[in-house]
Amino acid sequence: MCLGIPGRVVEIRDDGGLPMGVRKDACLAYIPEVQLGDYVIIHVGFAISRVDEDEALKTLEILAQMGDLVQTELATMGPGMDAPAVVSDDDEPVSGVFATPATGAPGGRA
Repeated sequence: MCLGIPGRVVEIRDDGGLPMGVRKDACLAYIPEVQLGDYVIIHVGFAISRVDEDEALKTLEILAQMGDLVQTELATMGPGMDAPAVVSDDDEPVSGVFATPATGAPGGRA
């Protein structure tokens, strides 16, 4: 899954012939009409479209809430665990590639 994140253009500069934004560099070449103060969707370092401010702020709020949910979920992990435990539908621990590694190695292998 790919994720585009909204951001506000706060500065535009030329970097080797490509217009770039500042704070988190984003190439603006795909939307040359972008102006200071515009909100854009950033995907893998490229501004790919403009978005209105209301939509950008709503999206940023949802992403902040998702981050809060992740932090809440991580807080439920037991001491010494670096990932949530995976259990099957019958509440039995899962083995194989989907199991939580006991050794820190992928799939629990040492």
